[in-house]
Amino acid sequence: MPEQARPQGGTLRFVLGDQLNRRVSSLTDLDPERDVVLLVEVRDEATYVRHHKQKIAFLFAAMRHFATELEAEGIAVDYVRLTEPGNTGSFTGELERAVARHAPARVVVTEPGEWRVWEMMQDWRETLPVPVEIRADNRFLCPREDFARWAEGRHHLRMETFYRGMRRRTGLLMEGGEPVGGRWNFDPDNRKRLPKGHRLPDRIGFQPDAITREAIALVEREFAGHFGDLATFSWPVARADALAALKHFIDQCLPTFGDYQDAMKAGAPYLYHALLSPPLNAGLLTAEEVCWAAERAYRDGAAPLNCVEGFIRQILGWREYVRGVYWARMPEYRDSNALGASRDLPWFYWSGETELNCIANVVADTRAHAYAHHIQRLMVTGNFALIAGLDPAQVEAWYLIVFADAYEWVELPNVHGMVLWADGGVMGSKPYAASGAYIDRMSDYCANCAYDVKVKAGPNACPFNYLYWNFLIENEDRLIGNQRMAMPYRTLRGMGDQRRAEIRRDAAGFLGSLRAEPERAHQGDQTANAT
Repeated sequence: MPEQARPQGGTLRFVLGDQLNRRVSSLTDLDPERDVVLLVEVRDEATYVRHHKQKIAFLFAAMRHFATELEAEGIAVDYVRLTEPGNTGSFTGELERAVARHAPARVVVTEPGEWRVWEMMQDWRETLPVPVEIRADNRFLCPREDFARWAEGRHHLRMETFYRGMRRRTGLLMEGGEPVGGRWNFDPDNRKRLPKGHRLPDRIGFQPDAITREAIALVEREFAGHFGDLATFSWPVARADALAALKHFIDQCLPTFGDYQDAMKAGAPYLYHALLSPPLNAGLLTAEEVCWAAERAYRDGAAPLNCVEGFIRQILGWREYVRGVYWARMPEYRDSNALGASRDLPWFYWSGETELNCIANVVADTRAHAYAHHIQRLMVTGNFALIAGLDPAQVEAWYLIVFADAYEWVELPNVHGMVLWADGGVMGSKPYAASGAYIDRMSDYCANCAYDVKVKAGPNACPFNYLYWNFLIENEDRLIGNQRMAMPYRTLRGMGDQRRAEIRRDAAGFLGSLRAEPERAHQGDQTANAT
C-alpha cells in the first residue's frame, strides 16, 4: 500500500498493531491534509516469542483492514509489509526509514502495551532527528498514572477494591452511589457446572476475505515452524466484524454467560464466553463500549444481573486492574519467584501428548483456536504449573506464545501473580491450587481420563490429587502463615507420616517422568520448533 503524497513538515503518526482504533490518542487530532499514518509488519514483533500462527495472522489481517479503512477516509497511510524489500524487521528501523521518507515535523505515538516497546520509545526520543510525542492510551478506562497513585504504598493490590472504585468512577451498574442489586459481586451465582445434554448456542465466525486469506498464506509461509493451526481461523479482523461479534455475544451468550462462566466441556472450547479479547486487545473494540453494551442488556431486561456483572467485572475490573499492576510494578515484577519454582515446562504443553485428559483437551483447543477460556487457563494448565512447581519464566513465555489475545501487559500479571503466585501475594491473597476434585466438579474431562480422580494414591490416582498435597508440603514454610490456607494445612497436619510419605513418593515419581523435550524427533511437526 504505497503512501499518498503529503507535504513535508506534517506529523508522522505511528500506530502499533494492537492500537487499531480510529479514536486512539495518536490519531485524535490527525490532519488529513498534512499527516501520514505509519503501520508496519516487522519480523521482530512476530518472533520475540514465537507467537501462535493465528495471532500473527489476526494482527496482520487486522492491520491491513485498518489501513484500508483509513485510506477510504482520504488519510495517507504508509504501510510496510513483512516481505517488502528493505524492511528492517524492527519498529525502530522502520520508524527511522519512515522519518527519512516523509521528513515530518514530529512523530506521535500512543504508549505501548509492553515494557520492551516502552523502552524503545524512550530511545526514539533520543535518537530520532525530530520530536517524539508519546500519548496516554485512551482506550483504557483507568490511566496508568491514576492506578499508580492508587497502588502507591500498598503491597497487596486487591482487585475487588479497585473494581468498586471503577464502578463508582464510570457509573456502570450503579444507582445513586450504590451498586445495582445491592451487591458489588455476584460471583457466587456464577459457578455452575454445565448440565448434561445442555444445548450450547451456535457461535458466530467470520469467513476470511481476500485480505485475510493473503495474511494467512503469508504466516503459513513465513512462520511455518510456529505453534498452532490456521485452518480454523475465523476471528473478526475489521471494526464492523468486531461490532457484529459483540452484538452476537450480547444477544446470544450474555444471558447465560454468568451461570456457566467457570464450566468446562470437552469438544466445546467456547461455551458462552465472549471471544472478544483478541479484537478488544487489538483496538477493534474499546472497553467502554463493550461494558456499556452489556449494561444496556441488563437495563433492557435482556440479560440477568449476575451475568452482566460477572462480565463487566472481567473488563472493567480485571482487565483494567492487571494492566495497572503491570505498569505500576514493572520491570522488577517479572523477576520475582516467591515459591522458588524451577521445574522445566513439560513437552506436553506443546504437543498435548499426555494421559491427563484435561490438559490434553486444553492444549488441543489452544493449538486449533489460539484460545482457551479463563478457567481452563487458571485451573487446568495454570493449576498444574503451580502445583508441579514449573519455572515462572517458562510458563509465562508459553502463555504469551499460544493465545491470540496475549500481550505482556495482560499475560504477565495474570500468570505471574494469579496463576503462579510468583509475586508472593501482590495480586492474590492465596495460591489458586486445587486437586482434581475441582476439575471434576466443573468439567466432564475426568470421565474419559486414564487416571481416576477419586483415587488418591498409586499409579491410577489423578496426579492433580497428590501434586496438590505435595505442593502444600513443599511450600509449608512459605504458606503456613497465610490465613486463607489455614483449612488445607489443618487437613495436612491431620495426615499421618505414612500418608505424607505416600504423597511425596507418588509426586516424585510423576514429576520425575516429565520431559521438557520430546523423546523422539518430530520430523515436519510444527511442535518440534514450538519453543
